[in-house]
Amino acid sequence: MNASDESLMTSPNAAQRPPPAEPVPEAADGSSLEGRMLGRLLARLGNPELEFLLWTGERIAPAGTDPLCRVRIPSRAVLLSILSDPQVRFPDAYSDGRIEIEGDLVRLLETVYRASARAPAPMGFSRLLAHLRRPHVNTLAGSRANIHHHYDIGNPFYQLWLGQTMAYTCAYYPTADTTLDAAQTAKMDHVCRKMRLRAGERVVEAGCGWGTLALHMARHYGVKVRAFNISREQVAYARERAEREGLAGQVEYVQDDYRNISGRYDAFVSVGMLEHVGVENYEELGAVVARSLGDNGRGLIHSIGRNYPAPLQPWIEKRIFPGAHPPSLGQMMRIFEPWDLSILDVENLRLHYAQTLRHWLELFEAASAEVERMFDAKFVRMWRMYLAGSIAGFTTGTLQLFQVVFATRANNDVPMTRAHLYTR
Repeated sequence: MNASDESLMTSPNAAQRPPPAEPVPEAADGSSLEGRMLGRLLARLGNPELEFLLWTGERIAPAGTDPLCRVRIPSRAVLLSILSDPQVRFPDAYSDGRIEIEGDLVRLLETVYRASARAPAPMGFSRLLAHLRRPHVNTLAGSRANIHHHYDIGNPFYQLWLGQTMAYTCAYYPTADTTLDAAQTAKMDHVCRKMRLRAGERVVEAGCGWGTLALHMARHYGVKVRAFNISREQVAYARERAEREGLAGQVEYVQDDYRNISGRYDAFVSVGMLEHVGVENYEELGAVVARSLGDNGRGLIHSIGRNYPAPLQPWIEKRIFPGAHPPSLGQMMRIFEPWDLSILDVENLRLHYAQTLRHWLELFEAASAEVERMFDAKFVRMWRMYLAGSIAGFTTGTLQLFQVVFATRANNDVPMTRAHLYTR
């Protein structure tokens, strides 16, 4: 990262308040039109502990607060752009280098999310913007385009910060000092134990990423896996890895949509794909699950979620994850209820995902110079905003991480206790 980029913010992991602002020639009481507009925006956001420093030297902050972070706005044009659609234009302005953030980016976003939870319901223009937004669709063609946008930007990029496992989903931390790679392995074992996999069984995986879980199931639990994914770069990587590790006879990677899964299996698993399915397709996903499982079938679906139905943060859906939607548990039931599938267990790993993201952001920052050489400075800032915003989403409870274990109705081969989750 060059010097001009470093001036945009301090280290995103630095837990500190911004330095005092330099003296200004005029009183900064928010008396200008721009100041009053910013004041109204802060009020709509629940008065988070932020200070805005305008190009005029005017400082705007909620009364009686000690700001945790400062945002420098260099011009009226930038301010008006942000005010027109803060949820999208503020992160855009940061990504473009048109605003400077002093202080910890994660803390800034946590402050906004917590304050917004206390804020009054949006009205007027804000409600109109939300109504006019049209998320990307998840038809067969739309899903391919959406997945290509995020996952097919180059395996070398993801290798810089996902760790050795190349697992791009929530890890599981048995202890506070567990490393990222150990936590990802622990997550895979946690999933396999929940499904009570047995040697010789057949497993189908919907959305396999770079293939890590399928290889883990085959190597450590003796099952045969058929894994589906529509990302060409991920499937190519997974196939090469299976050949290299001598597991190609146990794991088949299929470059195809989950809707085209065929055959019968003992278990169905999906880790980190449901976010890309779209609520309107949940019943169809349930049909795929139901026809794939025999009488004693069982499965697990692992997904980012919410406490109540709400769309994904619009900037992330627009710039990073087109077509993504984190469901509520109620929405997830549309997968199971129409097909008489029995819920066995639900676990929320929200804080595990916050820790996973902290590790990813740390690795991303360490590799930021290389990422900039691969792409550009805007890309670095954009992905920093995405990772920091995701941490804030999980630490504030804006986002959840659900693991739902289920079985077919007739399956009585289910555990009486949870002891199998912690012993092997």
